Amino acid sequence: MAKTKAEKPAKTPAATGAPQIDIGISTSERRKVADGLSNFLADSYTLYLKTHNFHWNVTGPMFNSLHVMFETQYTEAWTALDAVAERIRALGYRAPGTYAEFVRLSSISDSETVDGTDWREMVRQLVVGNEAVCRTARKVLKTADSAGDDPTVDLMTQRLNIHEKNAWMLRSLLA
Repeated sequence: MAKTKAEKPAKTPAATGAPQIDIGISTSERRKVADGLSNFLADSYTLYLKTHNFHWNVTGPMFNSLHVMFETQYTEAWTALDAVAERIRALGYRAPGTYAEFVRLSSISDSETVDGTDWREMVRQLVVGNEAVCRTARKVLKTADSAGDDPTVDLMTQRLNIHEKNAWMLRSLLA
């Protein structure tokens, strides 16, 4: 027996695809914020990797304190990466996730090999890296604020607090 028109299921959003994103922020504003967050994610990931590298390779009289400090910082950063990537997804865009994308998007250069005994250079690079993340966060915060994107403003404010504190604590070791 052939189906009649009345027997066809009604079209639902699930059957026709997801509805357009309508969260009160225009598509172009969401794109600007997501692009900024992608840069922030790349900076954050690069700093995370650098911090983890230094955690593994630090040696000498400052080993224990720096090993523990670096571990605390990279562990916190790892968790934050997920929140940033998920915010990009919530805005409707793909989060970058490859080394090639991070290299292209990051303002932080990859560190050259640092001798594990040169703890001052490691700390100096992490100060510079945390401050770079802060500068990127401030740009994203301004873009998000002008778009009325309060969740991203909140996220960037939280990240600024962490990275400014990290930079201060690291800088204090060099004073």
